[in-house]
Amino acid sequence: MVEYLTRYPKTISFLDGIKGKIHFDGKNGVEQLTVVVKKNVDELLKIFSNEGFTKVKFEHKMPFQIGNGLSLKLKKPWEMHVRLLDMKKGFVAIQAEVEVSRDYLQHLFSQRTPVIYEIESLLRKHQIDYKIWNNKFKKYVHTVFDNYKIKLATPNIPVFAWKPMVFVIATVGVFYLWKYLNTI
Repeated sequence: MVEYLTRYPKTISFLDGIKGKIHFDGKNGVEQLTVVVKKNVDELLKIFSNEGFTKVKFEHKMPFQIGNGLSLKLKKPWEMHVRLLDMKKGFVAIQAEVEVSRDYLQHLFSQRTPVIYEIESLLRKHQIDYKIWNNKFKKYVHTVFDNYKIKLATPNIPVFAWKPMVFVIATVGVFYLWKYLNTI
C-alpha cells in the first residue's frame, strides 16, 4: 500500500490584490476550494466518464449537488471523489477529494483531503476554462504563491474489502440458520 502525496494552495491572492491564506488544521485538514466552469453538465459527465470516473452509488449528498458523485480509482487503496454542484447562471462547481476507496471498510473513518491540481490538470487536458473559487472570501483566486504539501498516510490496519466480508458473514449466517432450523 502506498501513501498519497499532493499539493494544495496555501497563500493566494484575489483579483483585487488582497492576499489570503487557506486555513489548515490537524483535525479537518485544509478548507475546500472549488473549481468553477461554464460548461454543460452532460459534457462534463462525458469527459469524466472518458477519464475513467464512475458514478458513486452511496454518498452523502451536498446541497445543490447535481446527480451522483463520481469516483476514480487511484493506486490502492485511494480513490478520487468528485461532486458537481449547481452554481446558477450556467456555472458548475467541481469539488474533489482523495480518500480511501469505498471498496474498503476503512473508508468510513479514514483521512481524506480536498484536491485541486488534479482537477485543473484534467480540465486543461480537455481545454476547459476554469476559475478557482474561495467560499470563505467569496472571491475567485487570482494567484497561488505557495502550497501545502499534503501526505495521506496508508491506514495503520490493512485495508479490508467489505463486499467479500458480507458474503462470508451471510454464508456463515445461513449455515447457522440451517443448523438451528434442523434442530427444532
